This record gives sequence, C-alpha cells and structure tokens, in this order.
Amino acid sequence: MEFQESPLALPCTCANLRRAARAVTRLYNHELRSQQIEITQFTILMALERAREISQGKLGKLLALDSTTLTRMLELLRKRGWIQDKEGEDRRFRLIRLTTAGRARFQQSLPHWKRAQDRLQAAVGEGAMSQLGGLLAQVTAVSASG
Repeated sequence: MEFQESPLALPCTCANLRRAARAVTRLYNHELRSQQIEITQFTILMALERAREISQGKLGKLLALDSTTLTRMLELLRKRGWIQDKEGEDRRFRLIRLTTAGRARFQQSLPHWKRAQDRLQAAVGEGAMSQLGGLLAQVTAVSASG
C-alpha cells in the first residue's frame, strides 16, 4: 500500500474518522471489485455468516446502521439471491440469513477481503491494527450509547 504525505489532522474527530473510513473503504472495494461486491455488502454477509440467523433490528445494531440504510442494502442482497428472510416468532420482525449462493459469494470474496486486510496491516503494523480494532469498538460503544 503506497502512502503519500500524511493528511492534515483536523480538529474534529468525526471528520478524521470519516476521512479514514472513506480511504479504507476504497482500499477494500478495490480488492473486492473482481468479485462484484462492495465492502458494505461483504460486511453484511460476514455478519450473517457469523450470526447464522438474526433479526434486522439486531443486525442494524451490530453494524451501527439505521433502519432505512440497512433495509436498502438488504434489498439489494435479496435481489442478488444472497440472503433470505422469514417471519420470526413475533410477526413484527423478520429473521435474515444467508442463502447457499450468499454463503458461496462470501467464501469466494474472503481471500480478496483478506488481501485488503493484510495490506492495511502491513502498512500500519500488527500492533497498531490490534489497537485500532479495540479503539474503534470502544468509540462505537460510546457513540451508540449517547
């Protein structure tokens, strides 16, 4: 991964996080492009692979996505045949899970995601990557509660 001069640090944490998120998104999308999937879609497949079956509300909380955004993203995955949903015990919510095609797409895309992950880790170092994961989880938790 090639780096230019460090960008100017802005006095706003949100602006710096969003800028970093856009840059990292471009890196992952570049690696996933050949699989015709974006990191946002891959992330949902990854969450569903781990959860096996989850309500849309819980998935939204897990990914810190608002209902409208998540609904739009899930509709695209449904159209591609990668996910399916069914009525939960309570008719007010639906349970979402991967289809066989969705699980296959996830598995096919995994090496490309791993390449992006490895490129980022090589650039910042294993220790920094581990610290970053913990720090981002902490920031997400604080932000979600307030």
